[in-house]
Amino acid sequence: MSEATYTAEMDKEKKARLEAKGWKVGSAEEFLGMTPDEAAYVELRLKLSDAVRDLRKKKRLTQIELAELLHSSQSRVAKAEAADESVSLDLLIRSLLALGATDQDLAKAITGQGA
Repeated sequence: MSEATYTAEMDKEKKARLEAKGWKVGSAEEFLGMTPDEAAYVELRLKLSDAVRDLRKKKRLTQIELAELLHSSQSRVAKAEAADESVSLDLLIRSLLALGATDQDLAKAITGQGA
């Protein structure tokens, strides 16, 4: 049995045990009552924020150094990398561009293939 099959079987067993005890098992989207559009938006924010952190680290820059490139603050960069809801998609994309991301890098980030 492959590791993926074993994990899937274990998850089924765990789900069955939880449901038998009265727990409802579902996704975060279901729990939060999100529409598919809302879930897609959250997923996009997460992908972009991960790409900012990954590309910053790949360039061996600190959050402070990226903040200076953006004329922003270290705490704002930290919030961007944490996908804080107060950070706009504009800032996430500007951060990637300031780090030298190309259009292709942005496309890869959005599709979840990394920057």
